[in-house]
Amino acid sequence: MPTNDPQTLLIVDDHPLFRKGVIQLIQAAPEFRFVGEAPSGTEGIARALALQPDMILLDLNMKDMSGVEVLRALKGAGLESRIVMLTVSDQAEDLMAALQAGADGYLLKDMEPEDLMAQIVEAARGKITISERLTNLLVNSLREKNRPVNPVEAGLTEQENRILEQLIDGKSNKLIAKDLGIAEGTVKVHVKHLLKKLNLRSRVEAAVWADRVKRQQSKG
Repeated sequence: MPTNDPQTLLIVDDHPLFRKGVIQLIQAAPEFRFVGEAPSGTEGIARALALQPDMILLDLNMKDMSGVEVLRALKGAGLESRIVMLTVSDQAEDLMAALQAGADGYLLKDMEPEDLMAQIVEAARGKITISERLTNLLVNSLREKNRPVNPVEAGLTEQENRILEQLIDGKSNKLIAKDLGIAEGTVKVHVKHLLKKLNLRSRVEAAVWADRVKRQQSKG
């Protein structure tokens, strides 16, 4: 899809007033075209599969099923939409569960509207977005003794190192493939291998780990 075209967006959230507020923000943004809403996880799955939107904003805690369950169902169905969690939960276990299930971002509902829109626009550009105050939660969760301390100890190849650098910038597989001149499928394979070597389960964890290592090396 050409980058000038507005991205189609679906919101799945069981709070009507919040949904309406986000819809108003989306409809005022030229980067997006609002295509639908769903008040439950079950309906959200059905609407997502029917509409095939470019992006989905997904609530975490809904009455019928959790956002993580919805996320797993959509990923399992092969949906290629970018899925960003939009939630009140700043709990580490919720953040990690969403990222490990394949979320492309994790944003908090208490963000200022302009900040929220800026992050959603970044997500539309292929970046992985996460609320700034949640980064420390990720860093703390990555401090395990059985994890390599740097890419050399992990035994990463040159190509895996290049891809890890791209992950720090929050780039999607599609953007990485374009930048490195390789197939998107090849990027997926490399990401899978480097995650295994780093003993991590999601690309966002890898990005945070690599960024922390980079900062430590620059201080040294």
